[in-house]
Amino acid sequence: MKTLLKLILLLFVLAACQHSNQERVTEAVTSKPNIIIIYADDAGYGDVGVYGARGVETPNIDQLAAEGLLFTDAHCTAATCTPSRYSLLTGSYAFRHNAAILPGDAPLLIDPDIGTLPKMLQKNGYQTAVIGKWHLGLGRGEVNWNEKITPGPAEIGFDYSFLLPATGDRVPTVYVENQEVVNLDPDDPITISYEENISDRPTGLERPDLLKMKADTQHSQTIVNGISRIGYMKGGEEALWKDEAFADVLTGKVNDFISQNTEQPFFLYFALHDIHVPRVPNERFVGKSTMGPRGDAIAQMDWCVGEVMKTLAEKGLAENTILLFTSDNGPVLDDGYDDQAEELLGDHQPSGEFKGGKYSAFEAGTRVPTIIRWPGEIPAGERSDRLLSQVDLYHSFAELLGYALNEKEAPDSFAMWDTWKGSAEEERPYLVEEAFAFTVRKDGWKYITPATKAPDWLANKDIETGMSTSPQLYHLAEDIQETENVAEANSERLAKLDSLWQEIKAGPTRQ
Repeated sequence: MKTLLKLILLLFVLAACQHSNQERVTEAVTSKPNIIIIYADDAGYGDVGVYGARGVETPNIDQLAAEGLLFTDAHCTAATCTPSRYSLLTGSYAFRHNAAILPGDAPLLIDPDIGTLPKMLQKNGYQTAVIGKWHLGLGRGEVNWNEKITPGPAEIGFDYSFLLPATGDRVPTVYVENQEVVNLDPDDPITISYEENISDRPTGLERPDLLKMKADTQHSQTIVNGISRIGYMKGGEEALWKDEAFADVLTGKVNDFISQNTEQPFFLYFALHDIHVPRVPNERFVGKSTMGPRGDAIAQMDWCVGEVMKTLAEKGLAENTILLFTSDNGPVLDDGYDDQAEELLGDHQPSGEFKGGKYSAFEAGTRVPTIIRWPGEIPAGERSDRLLSQVDLYHSFAELLGYALNEKEAPDSFAMWDTWKGSAEEERPYLVEEAFAFTVRKDGWKYITPATKAPDWLANKDIETGMSTSPQLYHLAEDIQETENVAEANSERLAKLDSLWQEIKAGPTRQ
């Protein structure tokens, strides 16, 4: 009898230990959720169904909003691509490092010696990956595309990378996986130039009859896949991409990465090409909108989001994954290629109710669709009007993980996790944005700094840039469309905002 009682007691103790271990495992997993950032390209505030899109449906992103938290005043840090990506990954304003739109052969913009979001997450036990559009430079100086390219994503914290090295409209038009060109034939080496035509391929100016769509002069250099690009490229025939395959290839790599990392926390930065030019969606999306290629590319973008959601559900990872969808800057219609984006727009408003778009200092330049989902931790189907910036994601995720940043990490990033998860009324005390002028928002007011002449190539974009040689001040609380410059009548307010801007410009702002 005593033996039986001892056996029962032993079994009880073992069961209790097992339950306790399971609780610890659950607690550990929950404390380190997977993190996925899906970064759309040139997607404006009004380009998503739940934000008011017309002429195209985005059922997957709308479902994400129904299951998560939608922000109405969340911003990227710049009205152009490269600076926003820089700030997202470093927690630092791009203007501090002269970050601007890069050519396709630019060296790596992010210093491998500084802290980055993926490095921070690696320190916290995460497997990290970047898949999609990069546009942050590679290598040092002149890149040799025929050997391993260093430094690159690995040196700034990514365990795995599969990239469009710049963007779809620039050479080299090849994929780069773990810093080596995919499918490169060593007997057909790649050479590129942004200065002179070194290619044996025709250009858009020479052979417009070979083009799938006409392009402006800037985008009329080497033709690849029936599309003329910025820059000249020779060689690499077997490695050339097909634009129509971007969504399938990139999403396939994303799903592979997720499937291979079900037993450990992971961070995935999925940088979509859509809806950037050239807009050449897969044939199964052609005609899915009333707006031609740009609208069809929105439908393709939505499909990519849906595939990620589907894979997370199939792998049982949805409950423990923070999924964030947002964009790198506001919308643009005519951005170098004649795809009838303006002619077929209909009553769709890419910028929503706001003024401006990509390249613009007005609101639509940086106020972008932003939705976050974490089942059970973030409220479902709600909206937040809190002011937020993508530069804060670095510090906010560190705060979530209980990781203390050193004084040099993410110098402009604030710890705002409770606001990102919808459990706090706190918002960013001020907002800094850059286009070809700088803006500072605080307490319902917006200051746009005086600026010099815009680049010549911006003249044909048909966007209100917000640039002026005089200071501008808008009371957004009463004038959300920025129609009346009240700087002259509010000189004291203007002076305070300019003083704040001078302070921010002088050095790091993290408190």
